[in-house]
Amino acid sequence: MTTVRIPAGWPATEEEARAVQDELRGRVILDEPGPPPGAGTVTGVDVAYDDERGVVAAAAVALDAATLGQVAEATAVGEVSFPYVPGLLAFREIPTVLAALAALDRDPGLVVCDGYGLAHPRRFGLACHLGVLTGLPTIGVAKNPFTSTYEEPAAPRGSSSPLLSGGERVGRALRTRAGVKPVFVSVGHRTGIDNACAHTLALTPRYRIPDTTRRADALCRLALRNAVGRPGAPG
Repeated sequence: MTTVRIPAGWPATEEEARAVQDELRGRVILDEPGPPPGAGTVTGVDVAYDDERGVVAAAAVALDAATLGQVAEATAVGEVSFPYVPGLLAFREIPTVLAALAALDRDPGLVVCDGYGLAHPRRFGLACHLGVLTGLPTIGVAKNPFTSTYEEPAAPRGSSSPLLSGGERVGRALRTRAGVKPVFVSVGHRTGIDNACAHTLALTPRYRIPDTTRRADALCRLALRNAVGRPGAPG
């Protein structure tokens, strides 16, 4: 397990964080389709917090895109690097998520974030931020629409409807299980929305949430429990 400290010069205020978002937003690449579903590797990332101790644990779990069998995993534990501010959550997570991705023994391929890409009030959610910093294709698959609005998709699996923010299409509400609440898919970096939705459906053969997210969620929670229970843990 990798232990991560807050990087030197990391934003400490909301103003500084928003300035970083403004600077990096223009580097998001939106004119690439992304890797085809069912080929190569797809990696889920997720984090868990112990706010009392100021500790965050991140996990990266890589799956074979064709079989959804797990091929690699890595974790990292670090200091919570930013206060809780809606719209700026990436600044709490990015250093530790980057460390987990770097600890994988293979190229992550497409990275699936439990959160937002363009479906973010500032059009620069975690999936965009992570994609720009790593150069990897990324998508966001969120459990709720945050500040966006949508009309309910049709009931069958695979149905979708536009996810809207201020009249702008920022993603799709996608039904991954028939008759079950949709997930909210948005592009992060170097991937198109059609491809992002196809990947999401390929990753949800049995459950509403992608297998990548489910496995990364379980692993980061385990890493956090292990970290706060051992001597010398961050915080």
